[in-house]
Amino acid sequence: MLDILIIGGGPIGIACGLKAQKAGLSFVIIEKGCLVNSLYNYPATMTFFSTSEKLEIGGIPFVTISNKPTRAEALEYYRRVATSNHLPINLFEEVTAIEHTDSYTVTTSKATYEAKHIIICTGFYDVAVNLDIPGEDLPKVQHYYKDPHFFAMQKVVVVGSSNSAIDVALETYRKGAEVTLVVRGDEISHRVKYWVRPDIINRIKEGSIKAYFNSNLKAIRQTEVDIDTPEGTLTTPNDFVMAMTGYKPNFDQLKKWGLILSDDKFIPQYNAETMETNLPGLYLAGVVCGGLDTHLWFIENSRIHADMIVDDIVAKRNNQD
Repeated sequence: MLDILIIGGGPIGIACGLKAQKAGLSFVIIEKGCLVNSLYNYPATMTFFSTSEKLEIGGIPFVTISNKPTRAEALEYYRRVATSNHLPINLFEEVTAIEHTDSYTVTTSKATYEAKHIIICTGFYDVAVNLDIPGEDLPKVQHYYKDPHFFAMQKVVVVGSSNSAIDVALETYRKGAEVTLVVRGDEISHRVKYWVRPDIINRIKEGSIKAYFNSNLKAIRQTEVDIDTPEGTLTTPNDFVMAMTGYKPNFDQLKKWGLILSDDKFIPQYNAETMETNLPGLYLAGVVCGGLDTHLWFIENSRIHADMIVDDIVAKRNNQD
């Protein structure tokens, strides 16, 4: 029987593995996709807001050429951390069921595991927040963005005003797309990276990117979209819609596993000092702790969860001895 089964092979899952390894605990990390799957699916041109020091895990230095690492540098760092420390990570293996008696029985797409404790580090990037409007199921509508070249010479509507939406708008515009930005609020979000926000504001002012504030996308059709603006409904030609409306944890999965979530923002119930949930011996780490508040936790401020959780597990084991 394992001491710990870690669900999620992202940076925080790896951090939990490093801490468990140092504590001499037996563990396995299960990841349904590739290593650091969410980071892999980030835009190819992405630069992190955080500095490399704040993305470090396990006290292992993250050395980069510039102050803010790129997606490629982050993938290299976390891969080298995992491989050089010989962490037991099973990739492309999805957890399908968790049963709790005196211990935990975890069934996956490939095997069954017995573990005394579970740490869930599944993040929030796998479930997109839908617009819930007609036409959203058309193939031209995308919630994930990879590379701007794909949109060259196309009419692109970008929905949103946070970092992901603004990156899409600016990058596709610079590859030759005709970009229309639809923003629910009355300005570009102040969460946008400080070196990017002036750029998008100036592109809007000069008319290079059309922007509709206090507006919502109302309907999507094959060759056009309807935008609900303060001046009324506008219909405009369109080739692609990039709905950068955010993402959320898999709440249905968490509830199926037995976690209690709040009624309003679906925040899981857990002990803030140990990260243990309503299920004894089952812990949460990373962004998944925030429910719908996905801006609450990041790599840099949730790295400490690994220490909190493993220290609690070790303390319980010592008390039993």
